[in-house]
Amino acid sequence: MTNFNGFTEQDFDVFTIDGLEDRMKALKSEVSPKLEAIAEELAPTLTALTGDEMHVHVAKHARRTTNPPNDTWAALASSKRGYKKLPHFQIGLWESHVFIWFAMIYESPIKEDYAHVLKKHQEEVRDHIPADFVWSKDHTKPSATPNKDFSEEQFTQLLDRLHSVKKAEILCGIHIDRNDVILKDRDAFLNKCEETFNTLSYLYQLTKEIG
Repeated sequence: MTNFNGFTEQDFDVFTIDGLEDRMKALKSEVSPKLEAIAEELAPTLTALTGDEMHVHVAKHARRTTNPPNDTWAALASSKRGYKKLPHFQIGLWESHVFIWFAMIYESPIKEDYAHVLKKHQEEVRDHIPADFVWSKDHTKPSATPNKDFSEEQFTQLLDRLHSVKKAEILCGIHIDRNDVILKDRDAFLNKCEETFNTLSYLYQLTKEIG
């Protein structure tokens, strides 16, 4: 397996390559092996934090036939068979930034119930998640909103949407700009991932309140 020794400019520039075939070739040879190495390194930490054995899944983008992917990731989830239906964690990148997430995406059969749990603990959730952590309602878009920028009403709307909209999702974590020096430093980046997952493991534990 490829060792992870930090990200390079070329890793982000992969997303400027034209054409599905050429971009996928570069992703598979350059970026995916790094993400897999990072996830493998972090799996024992996440297993300890969550109490569930975490397995690594690297995004394959298999459904794509024409449009090349604009982002890619490795996911960690409690099943060897897949991750999309489960609460999971992701490390990945867009052309502009790296993301480190806790994610519950639209394939999850428990997302309506999870919205109820988050609402029940809403004040605690907002207090636990640092001000500069970001929330997203759609993993296919690069933008996200810092926790500090949500009013209580807006955050309630985010949870209502998670409950009532079929394609709704909820993701929480951090973005790191592609030019941040931490991305070139293997140990510093892995430490940042561990710190972030330590905070986000709280959101994972809340999923265990679902009967």
